[in-house]
Amino acid sequence: MIFRIILAAAITLLAASPALAHLDPSEHGSFAAGFTHPVFGTDHVLAMIAVGLWAALLGGRAIWLLPSAFVGAMIGGFALSVAGVPLPYVEPVILTSVIVLGVAVALALQLPLGASAALVAVFGLCHGHAHGGEMGSAGAIGYAAGFVLATVLLHAAGLLIGYGANVATRNDPAWARRIIRSLGVLTALGGVYLAAG
Repeated sequence: MIFRIILAAAITLLAASPALAHLDPSEHGSFAAGFTHPVFGTDHVLAMIAVGLWAALLGGRAIWLLPSAFVGAMIGGFALSVAGVPLPYVEPVILTSVIVLGVAVALALQLPLGASAALVAVFGLCHGHAHGGEMGSAGAIGYAAGFVLATVLLHAAGLLIGYGANVATRNDPAWARRIIRSLGVLTALGGVYLAAG
C-alpha cells in the first residue's frame, strides 16, 4: 500500500507536459489557456504540489495559510505583469522555488508560520508574473480564473497526498512523514534537473 502511494505521487509529480504545450486562447478560450498554463509547466506543477505537501507537514493553520499566501501573491504578480511592471529574475526564482520548496518538504522545515507564508508568497508572486507574461491574446479575467483554479487544485493535490500518506500509515505516523519528505527530495531533484536543462 505504501509503495503504491509513493508511486502514484511520484507519477503525479513527474508527469507534467513540457511548458511549450500551453493552449492557444483564440482556439480554446481564455479560461482553458489559463488553466493549462500551470498544469503543463513542470516547474509550476512541482512547486505548487510542494506547497501543499509542506502545508500538510506543518499542519494546523499552515494547511490553509500557505496555499492562500501563494495564490494571493500569484494574483498580485499577475496584476503587476498585466500592468507592465517588470519583476527581476522571475524565471530563476521560479526554478529556485521548486528546489527550495522541495528542500523545505524534504527537511520538514519548521519555520515560524509567518516566515513560511512569506517565503511561499515570494514564489507565488513570481509564478503569477510569469503567467501574466505568457497570457498572449487571452482575456485577463478568464485567464486568471483558469490559472487560479489550476493552482488551487495542485495545492490540494499536495495536501491530499499528505493526507493519504497519513491515512495509509495511521499506525505509524513517522512513515507518513518519510513518504512526504521523500516526495520533497524528488521535487528538489526535479528542480535541479530543470535548472540544469
